[in-house]
Amino acid sequence: MSRFRGRADRGGHGAQEAGAQAVQPSAQDIARPRLSLLNAEQRVAIHEASLSILARSGLRVDSERARDVCRKGGARVDGDRVFFHLEQVDAALESAPATIEIFDRLGKPAFRLGDGETRFGAGVTNLWFQDPITDELTPFSRADMGRSVRLCQALPNYDVISTLGVIRDLPPEVADLYAVLEMVANSVKPLVILISDESLFPSALELLDAVRGDLGERPFVIPYLNPVTPLVINEGTSDKLLDSAARSIPVIYSNYGMSGMTAPLPCAGALALLNAELLAGLVLSQLAMPGAPVILGSLPMYFDMKTMIDFYDPQTHLIDLGCAEMMADYGIPHAGTSGSGDGWGPDLLAAGASWMNQVTSVMGRVGLAPFVGSVLNSKAYSPAMTVYGNEVIGAARLFARGFSVDAASIGAEEAIAQLATEGHFLTAPSTLKSYKSAYYPSIFPRIGLEKWLELGRPGAEARVRERARDLLAEAPAPADQEEILAKGEAFIARL
Repeated sequence: MSRFRGRADRGGHGAQEAGAQAVQPSAQDIARPRLSLLNAEQRVAIHEASLSILARSGLRVDSERARDVCRKGGARVDGDRVFFHLEQVDAALESAPATIEIFDRLGKPAFRLGDGETRFGAGVTNLWFQDPITDELTPFSRADMGRSVRLCQALPNYDVISTLGVIRDLPPEVADLYAVLEMVANSVKPLVILISDESLFPSALELLDAVRGDLGERPFVIPYLNPVTPLVINEGTSDKLLDSAARSIPVIYSNYGMSGMTAPLPCAGALALLNAELLAGLVLSQLAMPGAPVILGSLPMYFDMKTMIDFYDPQTHLIDLGCAEMMADYGIPHAGTSGSGDGWGPDLLAAGASWMNQVTSVMGRVGLAPFVGSVLNSKAYSPAMTVYGNEVIGAARLFARGFSVDAASIGAEEAIAQLATEGHFLTAPSTLKSYKSAYYPSIFPRIGLEKWLELGRPGAEARVRERARDLLAEAPAPADQEEILAKGEAFIARL
């Protein structure tokens, strides 16, 4: 039997009741909405199934460098197949950090992954840019990257900015480097970077060192790595994982499973397989460098064999929540789905997907939802949907915060006195103290029918589009933008 158990003694997610958001030491009187999926017995069953997959099926590991790390760490290697045993998994779970401190580009603490809160980001690697007013699609360009990153910098509910698109107006041999440069020059927020050309990954890290300094010291960049489902660790992914571990750079190791195609159709089977792949990545990282910071999670999709389209289904959100709960028991920081991809722009389809993802994330155990803003099957970046997503996240966070149920908040004495003297609560002390505590969207005014008619019957979607257009044109760049661009371009020119 496995030694699998929740690691409450290590802090972070494992220290909380399933589904809870992070609480302050004095918050026993806070009532919070919670969403829990798997019970303890079910989590053990998923874990045991994952261990069986790792020990009996193993994984194909394409990199000789990675296979050598596994072999030296005691794994059984048969050709390109690697098999991990229980003790290696347990050791990796013990050595990996339960929380990871993330900083902004200026070196200031930004947040801590694994503390029970849900963070959000915009992204990711879209091929097209969708005009916020006309919905016209154009190939994603360097200029699109710069102005879109500034838009995300201006939206307060995004904690990170992920690689928003694949730059297509520059040669492929330098496009990824300019993408990283535009991200770091146009924002001070933490970044999640995806490098399409895997051979450029070392150069991307060197570029960031050149403009910011040692990435492992106060990390503000998180590389995003994808193994290949089912059960393949491709060479590019393993090499990036090993390079990052050697420098103590935190990474997101996330798999992409299509239920019914690359993963089992039943939710439990998909979760067990994807969990096995994540554990394999964790073991590899810890064999290479014990204590290496790793964030684990899955992007579970549903595959439609008729249309050949993969999409987020309500059941895939269940798998995401299950994965988050597994990571909570492991004491490993989590990154999950973002509700992007559905919709043809900032429309009802995209809005519904965003609401479902963000509300379930903050009510569950999701640690990071890094890719808000993609539409058209995750091929087009929508600035308008990014703007709307900022509002969804703000409302979801307020909902997840719950409310106080202490004696002062219940206010029985105040209610009795107020009703006896005034007959209403307009001037009650609690009203005067908290009358601005409701959620007020930054782009949608709270107006009634008469005012709406007076304003010419404005549409909510038009407000979103106009706000995105204005931010793309007017969102300011950091004060050191030109300095960073000059340093980065000089570095790229020397390659």
